[in-house]
Amino acid sequence: MGNSTTNSPNTTKYIIEHLEDEVYEWCIIEYGSISNIVGKENLIITNLKTKENVQKLSGIADARIESVLKMNLQNTCLLDMDAEKELSPDDNFGYLVFGGILGDNPPKKRTIKFLASLEAEKRHLGKMQMSTDNAVLTASMIVKGKKLSEIKFIDNPSFPVEEGLEVNLPYRFVEVNGKPFISKELLEHIKKSGF
Repeated sequence: MGNSTTNSPNTTKYIIEHLEDEVYEWCIIEYGSISNIVGKENLIITNLKTKENVQKLSGIADARIESVLKMNLQNTCLLDMDAEKELSPDDNFGYLVFGGILGDNPPKKRTIKFLASLEAEKRHLGKMQMSTDNAVLTASMIVKGKKLSEIKFIDNPSFPVEEGLEVNLPYRFVEVNGKPFISKELLEHIKKSGF
């Protein structure tokens, strides 16, 4: 396990283990954002449980009913906020596994509870919770050669949802062009639904 094979950034696969009860609209939006970041060919979404769910996501990823726990993968890394080591450009994992779940504040550490039995090395992306697409964006920047310390973040940003009203999201976001990275579709969804 670990660095036994060398991977270029284009051969790293990003696996999202879907951990919500349903495939909610915000999940589809977030997974679409991840597909845009790493490419449909590099994204695997697992643990979807039904053919209908697979169908919903097959346009943006390799969507599977089975859990990552049943895939018997080699050279795998689970991204876990409490891991001792941070993900580094020197790591050469074939698969990076993320929990697809809406984070709680404070964190309940559900990803590691669900995926504790996964045979994988563990790495963190800092000690603050991120949305899944921001975690994948951060990891993909590291895979391409940036150190975690070289990536700029914005913590706990507020976003305007209507005139005079903002919503605060208590997570860490990658800074892109001076603004927190969030998809326009997700902002629209928050405005419509209050999340």
